[in-house]
Amino acid sequence: MLYWLYDLTGGQGVFNLFQYITFRAGGAFFTALIFAFMFGKPLIDVLRRQQKKGQPIRDDGPEGHFVKAGTPTMGGILILSALLVGTLLWARLSSGYVWIVLIVTYGYAAIGFADDYAKVSKHNTKGVPGRIRMALGLGLALLAAVWTMYLHPAELSGRLAFPLFKDLLLNLSVFFVPFAMIVIVGAANAVNLTDGLDGLAIMPVMIAAATFAIISYAVGSATFADYLGVHRVPGTGELVIFVAALIGGGLGFLWYNAPPAAVFMGDTGSLALGGALGAMAVVTKHEIVLAIVGGLFVVEALSVIIQVLYFKRTGKRVFLMAPIHHHFEKKGWKESQIVIRFWIIALVLALIGLSTLKLR
Repeated sequence: MLYWLYDLTGGQGVFNLFQYITFRAGGAFFTALIFAFMFGKPLIDVLRRQQKKGQPIRDDGPEGHFVKAGTPTMGGILILSALLVGTLLWARLSSGYVWIVLIVTYGYAAIGFADDYAKVSKHNTKGVPGRIRMALGLGLALLAAVWTMYLHPAELSGRLAFPLFKDLLLNLSVFFVPFAMIVIVGAANAVNLTDGLDGLAIMPVMIAAATFAIISYAVGSATFADYLGVHRVPGTGELVIFVAALIGGGLGFLWYNAPPAAVFMGDTGSLALGGALGAMAVVTKHEIVLAIVGGLFVVEALSVIIQVLYFKRTGKRVFLMAPIHHHFEKKGWKESQIVIRFWIIALVLALIGLSTLKLR
């Protein structure tokens, strides 16, 4: 919105600053961070009054989780509110890529909110039926995939880029749509599965998002895209503002989500943030890199898939409990140990994924 000041004034004087993505990214970050600090406690108080008993705790979960009974959920509302304010205020809203990511993010947020509301109102761990959630998620992903193909340059539309290979593009044609849908839906659900301990999901999300901010800026710039040998997608640089607002809102949320958490993110936040990562990967043509950068989320999701399939076949379990962070809890690791070690893993994976920009 503030970018219009640059257009209206012709970039005269101080308004010239609004043309720069880096300046607006800083504005979006601090706007979202201040918003989260201002409204964090009042929102938590409202959630606590409305939910009364807080998020339901699984009966078969780790024993240490029962002390968290009564903690309110839907804290993702804080992140998403700060993110929306920061993005709408500082991003160039004529960018179709910004709107794709926003629609995916808040569409999944609505699905997650409905799921959280169902759990809290009924006070059990069963929310919206999985098939309904999946159908709605696939619908949003379909919209994003088709829209992205329409906006991508003709030489990139419907094609899959590979890290480490400068000129390799696989033409998926119309099959790019279901592929992109899998990326977005998979990312949303993988982050959702990771959100099981205080502070566990939000930091890896911010790390992955920051990585994609760098990727978005690089592939959106003719200079950097040519220097790095990556496929240029003009206009993706505006996603840096979205990510800056996400990190600002995420840090504000982490202030209240740090152990012992005063509020949980809930499906409202985890599905939305995962969907955002998936959408950014599709938009920037770095879907495969997402599997590296978000490798922690991939492992969490795979642990659940392996556990379910193996149990159905043999009646035995591979892990003491899935997702895998609960396995380490069962083995006696302290919650803070798991969270910090998983943060370290997420950071290392992000750096590996980022290195693919240069190793070509």
